[in-house]
Amino acid sequence: MIRADGSRTYNTATVHDMKKTHYTLPLLCAALLLLGACHNRQGGQQEEEAQTTAVNVPAFNADSAYAYTAQQVAFGPRIPNTDAQEKCAAWLTEKMKAFADTVTVQRTTVTGPGNQSLRCINIIGHVNPSAKMRTLLLAHWDTRPFADGADSSKNRHFDGADDGASGAAVLLEIARQLKQQKPEVGVDILLSDVEDSGVENDDGSWALGTRYWAQQARTAGYRAQYGILLDMVGGRGSHYYIDAASQQLAGLQAKMVWDVANSIGYSDFFRYENKGQLSITDDHIPVNQIAGIPTLDIVALRPNRQDDKIFPTWHHTVQDNMDIIDKSTLKAVGQTVLHVLYTNPSY
Repeated sequence: MIRADGSRTYNTATVHDMKKTHYTLPLLCAALLLLGACHNRQGGQQEEEAQTTAVNVPAFNADSAYAYTAQQVAFGPRIPNTDAQEKCAAWLTEKMKAFADTVTVQRTTVTGPGNQSLRCINIIGHVNPSAKMRTLLLAHWDTRPFADGADSSKNRHFDGADDGASGAAVLLEIARQLKQQKPEVGVDILLSDVEDSGVENDDGSWALGTRYWAQQARTAGYRAQYGILLDMVGGRGSHYYIDAASQQLAGLQAKMVWDVANSIGYSDFFRYENKGQLSITDDHIPVNQIAGIPTLDIVALRPNRQDDKIFPTWHHTVQDNMDIIDKSTLKAVGQTVLHVLYTNPSY
C-alpha cells in the first residue's frame, strides 16, 4: 500500500518599484483623464477578447454513460480468461474505433497471484494523435474474480457496475464528445484490463494491465503532461478526496482538477478535506512510477467511516450492480474531466 503523504508549497512574489514623480496640477489632471480613457479602451478590448476566446465545453451526457455502463454489465462479470472478457473487449474496441482517431489494442498474458496466467486486453484510443501536448485518461474495465468485501457475499461473482464499468463508460462518453468537438490537446484514453485480480499485502498483484501498458509506454518514449485515472465514478452518493499518492506525485494537477470541479458546481462530490491522508493502491501508481507521468486518481472514498473500509460499502460485494449507479455522479465526474481537457490543456 502507498503510505506516503507529501505536499509541495510554491511561493511566488512580485515586487513593484514605484517612483514618485511631481506634476503640476494641470498636467496631473490631463494625465489622469488620458489614463482613464486608455483603461476603458483596454478593459473593453480585454472583455471582447475574453468573449471571443471563451471555450465552449461540450455537455457530458449522463444518459449515454449510464447506457455504456449497463452494456458492459450485460456481458456478465468481465473476469480475465472468460468469454465475457472477450465479448466486452470486442464491444469496447468497436466503440472506441467509432470515436477515436486511431486505436491500439494490446493483447498479452500477465502473471497473477499464484503464478496464474491471465489474459490481458488493453484498449487505447488516440485523439489528435499528431499533437505533441497530450493528456492521458485511464480506467480499468475488468471485474474482480470474486467478492471479498463482505461476509455475506464471499467468493461470489458480482457485476462490477461501479468498480470497473463506470470508469470505462465515462471515458467512452468523453471520447464521443471529443470526436464531435476536437480539443486543442491530444488525448490518449486507456481502458486497462486485469486491474482487480490482486490479493491483499501484495501491491504488485494489482493493476497488472496498467503495469504492462506503462512499461511499453516508457520503452516507446511516450509522454503526457499528466494523467487522470477514473475508478468507481458512478456510485450514488460518492465523494472524491485526493489520496496520498495523488497528493505526493501529482499534487498540483490534482488541485487543478478539484478546483475545476468546484468552480462548475460539483463541490459536494469533489472534497478538499482529508487531502493526502488516505493511502490506496490503484492504477495511477504504475503510471507515476513506471511511465513517469504525474497521474491523479478520482476514486470514491470514505474518510469519515465507522469501520476500517475506506471504499464505498458496495466495494467488492454483490451490491455493486446497476442499482447503485447514479447519473448525477457520472455527470459530475465526466463534466469535470471535459472542462479540464478544454480549459487546462497545457497545465
